[in-house]
Amino acid sequence: MTFAVLRRPRMILWASAGAVALGLLVALEVAARHYGGEPGPITNQVREVIFPPKPGPLYGGLALMMVVLTWRQRFIAAGAAIGIDAVFVCVRWAVGAEVPEDQFFGNGALWVMLGVGVIALTRRSGDERMLLLKGVGLGLLLVAGRKTGDTWLLITAKTRPTVLDPYVAAADHALGNPSWLAGRLLEASGPVSTYVLDLVYAQLAVAAVAVALYQLRNVATERRFPRHHLVRTFLLIGLIGPAFYMVFPVVGPIFAYGPGTSGTGGVEWAVADLWPHTAPSIGVPHPVPYDGITPRNCMPSLHTAWATTIFVHSRKGPRLLRYAGTFWLVATLCATLGFGYHYGVDLLAGVVFALTVEAGLRTFDRGWDRSGIRLVAHGTAVFAALLASYRFLPVEMAARPWVFGPLVVLLMLSVIYGYVRTTRMWDAQPAPVRLPRQAEPRPAAELV
Repeated sequence: MTFAVLRRPRMILWASAGAVALGLLVALEVAARHYGGEPGPITNQVREVIFPPKPGPLYGGLALMMVVLTWRQRFIAAGAAIGIDAVFVCVRWAVGAEVPEDQFFGNGALWVMLGVGVIALTRRSGDERMLLLKGVGLGLLLVAGRKTGDTWLLITAKTRPTVLDPYVAAADHALGNPSWLAGRLLEASGPVSTYVLDLVYAQLAVAAVAVALYQLRNVATERRFPRHHLVRTFLLIGLIGPAFYMVFPVVGPIFAYGPGTSGTGGVEWAVADLWPHTAPSIGVPHPVPYDGITPRNCMPSLHTAWATTIFVHSRKGPRLLRYAGTFWLVATLCATLGFGYHYGVDLLAGVVFALTVEAGLRTFDRGWDRSGIRLVAHGTAVFAALLASYRFLPVEMAARPWVFGPLVVLLMLSVIYGYVRTTRMWDAQPAPVRLPRQAEPRPAAELV
């Protein structure tokens, strides 16, 4: 690679992004070993080349990687992944290794992604090499995002011995304690609704991959990625969001005011065993100690943020995809509240956070015009105002619910309105003109 190539702005951007991502992974690896004495995302990813993989989107990452391949190459890649997994399963069965059911498969998908990366570096060149490497990077980023998130959650539990749940619970009075209401409704609705919501909540990545595959369906034929797609927003939310867990550590009502997810484990640390039948009293909010295991991952609700981006990106798809995006958003909101994982005010902050990140990425693609800057600034200001009010005005919010309840909802709606209005204006404008390349891209070559 010559110096002239390195000076190309897009190459510099990709190199910078890669360096930042690598630096973050190294920092999280060090932090995980320092605070928890456990391996971090790099070690966990490397060990899964041989050892049973933890539950995660390995085959989802493979599916994303395959958007850069031809149909023949996709069948070969999928067959190779399944075959490699079959070999691993047989070997583990032969040696008598005890492996949980949800960790049987995944090594094959990782091997194929790494193999395509090696082929791109050793047997391809030019635009074709870059396209393959982007596909491999996209798939591995989805997998690494899960590992990175797990490490972030460990760090929040180890570095934040106290939580701010009493503040959030008091502020939630302004919305009528929706988690307590949703918890009672879910408890009364029976096991079927509980099973469906649990499945939706746990398989959020599956919905994201489905929408992303639709958006990236033409990459192999057009030989380039679209300017904006769901995976970018998804990953950026996962990268930025956990930083707020460090600023505003909250464990959620089922842990702070209930028995915890195990049924008994959270009682000894809970402020009181009240969820979901008795709303907590307001009192004088103060930080309370909690264990060093439970993640402080409530403020903002990233599950809500991710479900919001799935809904937004599904709007331009076919009718079935739009219906699925709507269902996933509604079901995720019901699950986060009904299972006691989040307070109502967490969800408002999550929606604002998601739309602000989405607006920032779209504005970056457009060159930071005035309308985009205004939208991002408005979303940032509203997000900061919500977090500040939850922290410093919770008693006032609880005492005047008919003032603060509608106010915080209107603040969220103002961001939604601004996003819809601005993006409709952007979509009505002609697409930016792309300058032709100096040389035509080389035809795609077969991987095998």
